[in-house]
Formats: sequence, structure tokens, C-alpha cells
Amino acid sequence: MRRKINMLEGGILKSIIPFALPIMLSSLLQYNYSLVDNIIVGRYVGTDALAAVGNVASINSFVIGAAVGLTSGFTIPVLHAYGAGDREKASHYAGSSIVASFMIGLVIVVVAHIVSTPLLRLIGTPDDIIGLSAAYVNILYFAVPIQMLSNNFTAISRAVGESKKPLYFFTVSVLLNFALDLLFVGRFGWGVEGAAAATFISHFATAAMTGFYVIKINPDIHIRIQDLKPDPAAIREQVKLGIPVSMQFTVTSIGSMCMQSAVNSFGKDVMAGFTAAGRVENLANIPLSGLGVANQTFVGQNYGARRYGRIIEAVRKIFILDVVLSLVMSTLLLSFGTPVVSLFMKETNLAVMAAAKRYLLATAQCFSLVAVLFVMRNSLQGMGYTYANAVAGTGELLGRISVAFIFSKLIGFNAVCYAAPAAWLLADIPLVIIYLVKRRRFLRPEAEKQSEARAT
Repeated sequence: MRRKINMLEGGILKSIIPFALPIMLSSLLQYNYSLVDNIIVGRYVGTDALAAVGNVASINSFVIGAAVGLTSGFTIPVLHAYGAGDREKASHYAGSSIVASFMIGLVIVVVAHIVSTPLLRLIGTPDDIIGLSAAYVNILYFAVPIQMLSNNFTAISRAVGESKKPLYFFTVSVLLNFALDLLFVGRFGWGVEGAAAATFISHFATAAMTGFYVIKINPDIHIRIQDLKPDPAAIREQVKLGIPVSMQFTVTSIGSMCMQSAVNSFGKDVMAGFTAAGRVENLANIPLSGLGVANQTFVGQNYGARRYGRIIEAVRKIFILDVVLSLVMSTLLLSFGTPVVSLFMKETNLAVMAAAKRYLLATAQCFSLVAVLFVMRNSLQGMGYTYANAVAGTGELLGRISVAFIFSKLIGFNAVCYAAPAAWLLADIPLVIIYLVKRRRFLRPEAEKQSEARAT
């Protein structure tokens, strides 16, 4: 018999933690797309290729992150309708989100190919690797509609309390990506193009598997043919929620591109070290992010059911748990971060290793700030207050721009290393304020409910 986690009843942590574990593992597997690309490209092709692939990370985040951010907003009405017990409405919103994801994805593909090379030049990509960077990213952009569909199907599945199935699909996809990377890059010698092609095929496989499960198998969603027809009213509502999330990805990516421009000025060795260390940092983010995403589902369903007391208690508990977990991850970054960086190179490059070590030290010192960011941002997003994402993204942008254009010129690469913590802090401040304001509003109906209970 199928066991599904009930977010509306029972212990809060007993609901969120088991739901979060498959999300963490799914994120780890999903992250391996770029991680495997970086390791195989670095070892089989060389440092220039590693720098070229790492160089596109901020641009890739700008385009693909913005696209995927839209789908995160599209499925919020699914969460609320499911929490309210309206399965028909949840299914309708799910079908509408699928249509909107694919249609908007096709538009983004065209725009992305137009702006990719100008953006590479804008961030100061060295002439000797700009061709490699462009070749890699332009293949990846063809996967944007596929990635949007995959992310959308996964979000629908999680919205109704199912986080294990996406994990199974990501496992198959990552193994496929690894095998194709070895074949295309290691065996056929296709270089960065081979790595990008392997990632494209793997994304397609993920979308096919998750889509089949959501549309044909998942018992909590019944998407009919009419649900897949464009519904202007539903799409407008979903796009309204999705745009602020997308803007958050966009503005933070602009900040990352500014940072990449500053990093590029220090040469290819620093670029490679920054790339490798950034991949390790992202790996450490996964447990913190997983708890945040799981709490978003919990908050969204309970918001739809108007169980505000459970929301307040969940945010408090996950906040404490995520901060404690961030301290553990900081210790791991300091202990094992540098050895992991060495996996990206065939031969040890001392300049690359030195840059990576400095970056990891700065990150580890301030890692609790990103824990606060994940909890606050995802909680507010689950309630539908997606404008908070755009506000937080603006704070992150200001932090990175100030470092890129002011402090890096005064302090050098050390300033770049503290850019992310500065961005996290400037995002945390408005998010905490917005949450406290919303929390005060939730406390009133909860107090009235308790008073009525005592009176009866």
C-alpha cells in the first residue's frame, strides 16, 4: 500500500524531515549534472575547459535559473488547493502549469541563444576560452523547456506529498549523464560539447519519467485533457506568482555575473579555483536547501488549510535545525573542501588550490547566513508571498555588485571570497522582517481560535 506523508496532521518534524531526505538526495543527484561535467571536463580536456565550463555558471543561472524559478511559482496554487482539500482545482492548476512551462520555455530558448555570446563578453571572458564557453552553454539552452517541464512535474509531485518518486527518476538520469559524459568526452573526445549533449539527453530522460508519473500514475493528481488546454485566468495567476521567484534568480544571477567578471580579472587559475570551490560550496548547500524546500511544501499545504499555528511552529523548528546543520556543514567544508577540489584536476595546480582554499574558508565562516535565507525564503514562498523572493534577490545583487566593483579593486580576491556572505546577509534582513510581519497576522486568528476552544 502506498504510504504518503500527511503534512496537515501529526508531528511537524516527523512530517518534514522524512519528506526532506528524498529532496536532499534528489538535489544531490541533480547537482551531479554540472559536477560530473566539471570533473570529467577538467580531467579529460584540461584546465582551460574547466575554466570555460565554470565561466558560464553565472550566465547559465541567469537564463535557466530564471526559467526554473517561474515553474516554482506556477505550482504554489497546486499546494494551496491540495491543502484545502480541493483535488479538482489542484489538478487543474497542475495541468495549467505544464502548459505554461513549455510555452514560456520555447520563448526563453530563442532569447537565450541571442544573448549568450554578448553576455560572455560582458563578464570579460578571456578570448582563448570564450569559444569553449559559448559552445557549451548554447547546447544547454536547448534543454530549457525540458528542464522547466521536469522541474514543474517534480514540484507537482512534491506539492501533493510525494518526494520519493522524483529521487528514483533523478537517480536514473544522473547515471545516464555519467555514462554519456564518459562516452562523449572520454571516449569520443567531443570536449565541452559532449558534456553539454550528455546533460541535455539526461534532462530529457528526467522530464519523460517524471511527466509520465505525474500524468498517468500519481493517484492524487488527475490531469485531464481539458486541464492541458491554455486557461488564461489560471496562467495569469501562476505567472503572477512565478515572476517574483524568477526575478530572484535573475537579479542574483546578475550579481553572480558581476562577481564572475571580477574573478576573470584575476586570471585563469583563480577562475578554475573559484569554479571548483563554488561547486563544493553548492554541495554543502544541499541539506540546508532540502529542509527549506520541504518546509515550503508543509507551509503551503497548511496555508491552504488555514492551519496557521502549524506554520509558525514549523518555521521556528526548521529555522533552528537549519542553523545547527549549517554549523556542521561549515566544519565539513573546512575539513574536506580542499581535498574535494583536487578531484577537479588531473595534476595539482597550487595557484588553483590556493584560490579555492581562500574561498572555502570565507564561506565556512558565514554559512549560517545561507541557512536563514533558505528557511525564510521558502516559507514565504509556500504562503504565496513570492514578492519576498524579488526583495531578497535585490539584496543579494547589491551585496555582490558592491564587492565586484568596489571592494575587489581595493582588497583583491579576498573581497570576492566574502561576496556571497555579504549577499546572504542583505537578503536575510528583509526576509526576516517580512516574515515577522506576516507571523503577527497569523497569531490573531490562532488566538481567537484558542479563545473559542476555551469558551466551549
